[in-house]
Amino acid sequence: MKKKLLATLLCAALTVSMLTGCGGGNAGGEDDPAPAQEQSQPETDEETPADTAQDATGDEEEVELYMFISGPEYADAINELLAEYKNVKPNVTVNYETTQNDYPTMLKAKLNAGECPDIFASTAGKEIETYKEYSYDLTGQPVQEALLPAIQASMADASGNGCYAFHYVGDQYGMIFNQDCLDAAGVTSLPKTLDELEECCEKLQAAGIQPFACGWAEWWVFKQSLIPFLTESVDNYATFVSDMESGADSLNNYEMMKDDMFRFVDIVKANCESKPLESDLASMQAQLATGKAAMGLGMGPWAEGSLLAINPDMNINYGGYPVGDDPAQCHIAVGATQALRVNKDSEHLQEVLDFINWWFTSDFGREWLSVTVGGVPSIDTNGVYTNKMVQISMENVAENGAGNVGTTYSSDAFWQSFGESFQSYVEGSASKEDTIAKIEKDWKEIDGAQ
Repeated sequence: MKKKLLATLLCAALTVSMLTGCGGGNAGGEDDPAPAQEQSQPETDEETPADTAQDATGDEEEVELYMFISGPEYADAINELLAEYKNVKPNVTVNYETTQNDYPTMLKAKLNAGECPDIFASTAGKEIETYKEYSYDLTGQPVQEALLPAIQASMADASGNGCYAFHYVGDQYGMIFNQDCLDAAGVTSLPKTLDELEECCEKLQAAGIQPFACGWAEWWVFKQSLIPFLTESVDNYATFVSDMESGADSLNNYEMMKDDMFRFVDIVKANCESKPLESDLASMQAQLATGKAAMGLGMGPWAEGSLLAINPDMNINYGGYPVGDDPAQCHIAVGATQALRVNKDSEHLQEVLDFINWWFTSDFGREWLSVTVGGVPSIDTNGVYTNKMVQISMENVAENGAGNVGTTYSSDAFWQSFGESFQSYVEGSASKEDTIAKIEKDWKEIDGAQ
């Protein structure tokens, strides 16, 4: 394929590719989901739920819904959405709770106690099946029809049937740079290999600038910054994960996993704050935005708003993770990793459906998805993006291709353990060999046992 045609196709397809997610391997066709399994349907009149919500009066019975989802980086945007819905449907209050670090553990505790939220989140891909028994099949609902076809497919079950979740924003895994810091240190291009990364750090140190703010108090930072070392190592990542779950493969079989991944962690540790395991997301963003540090880990376009709130003049740049000696493997990873679900046994099922259908079909909701959330939306926005990092990544992917997000092939429980294993490595209480053995053991015992 000619280079110009390839770039054009990549640009045109990016919205879909960013949002498809690796869970699409379990999905059906991209045009229409397969027929859903039988389930009780809430009673509806001839109007769509979105229309019903907009025609509401203040005389209706008071209803409270509970939405418990991860992704606190979108809290301000979600609260703006909920405030508008309160104007549309005054009798409905959506009680919203969000967290990041402890979300999987807290969700499971609620489910085990029989307290399933009306709307809750998991990762997409493999966990669509894990939480299917709690999830309402959205096939035929306006929210499902508004989703890009690839998103619809990625929310299907393991047989390719149904639509058991929805999604409002895409994900990208890349390194964020304070370009002014790089300029001050004489770094003329973003590092694409580990050797170039070390050279970049040396120049920054010589200029009196801390190279990294690492955020390693957060386990998920390891997941989102080290996944490229796994996905870039293999041709078929889904097969690799399956083999890891069964014990048929090993990290030791791949140089990028057993050596380069640990070299990257070592480079960051030698060039970040003095107590890296006390650096959380807020600390990382503050150091990066104010120019105390030049590079940040584990974040994507969702962080842009927070960084600019700290320093509106921050000169943001964005690139892939150097994973070895080949610059061609330095990609920004793109995909859809989160799935929002409706509790099929909700006491207020129709009100929940009214809300999410309004979210994805009303003028306000579509504007929110296109602009307010500040990321890559899951509906067709005719290529309109307001986020600088999204624009950078679109150009990057068009020129260099996209990396595989990959994280949805494994559960959050596994990834939390993965991150904690690297926290032990950084702390010095576990060797590289210990860490590899622990990761392989967890892959079998946490996900392989399912």
